[in-house]
Amino acid sequence: MKRVALVTGGTRGIGLGVARALAAEGFDLALCGRREEGEVAGVLEELRAKGGDVRYFRADVASRDDRDRLVAGLRAAFDGLHLLVNNAGIAPAARADLLEAGEESFDRLIAVNLKGPYFLTQAVARWMTEQNQKPGYRGTIVFVTSVSAEAASPNRGEYCVSKAGLAMTARLFAVRLAGDGIPVYEVRPGIVRTDMTAGVAETYDKRIGEGLLPQGRWGEPEDVGRLVAALARGDAAYSTGAVIPVDGGFSIPRL
Repeated sequence: MKRVALVTGGTRGIGLGVARALAAEGFDLALCGRREEGEVAGVLEELRAKGGDVRYFRADVASRDDRDRLVAGLRAAFDGLHLLVNNAGIAPAARADLLEAGEESFDRLIAVNLKGPYFLTQAVARWMTEQNQKPGYRGTIVFVTSVSAEAASPNRGEYCVSKAGLAMTARLFAVRLAGDGIPVYEVRPGIVRTDMTAGVAETYDKRIGEGLLPQGRWGEPEDVGRLVAALARGDAAYSTGAVIPVDGGFSIPRL
């Protein structure tokens, strides 16, 4: 039986980098996002060309009804689920000073970046523990967070808070599911070239040029994808709860 992965936000940016890497590993894919299926048809066609079954589910992870429909759809479409990659996330619509930022943006980011994956993981983890009865079954959960879980940016505080909460969520599920043999990992990207960072590309180009990153280059979605694929293979089976940076050395303390 082929392994099946759900990648939230899997049709663009980091999520697409992850989906491409998993397709190359032979996974069947379930992708979800807020766009209509017709808008992502080209991406789905590209991934299907690698030989696997690729399904798209329109879902906003912040919505309980959408999450319920997503999990029900997955159960109907596939015999099981082996990997959950919590990748979907948003940035503030506008950066605002910490002393001026309003509640609407905060509420939306917490709903999408934290509450959604928290309760989606709860539902998927229940399903994974059921599947433990199947011979040879192995489930894995990955949370894609951000260096902003630790690095403070006072002009986008709601984003930092949402990612810090997601980092703790990964830790909580790692502890809870360890006895069920389901490893949970936090993958922590740094400055990655996506549509989310396009608007501040000039700023980051300058800072990278000034030595912000020891490796001296932008991260690419494929950098994250290769790491998630390794975790999905079981290459770090004895490392549940690990926080793995994909940040070009950004998180290394330096003098």
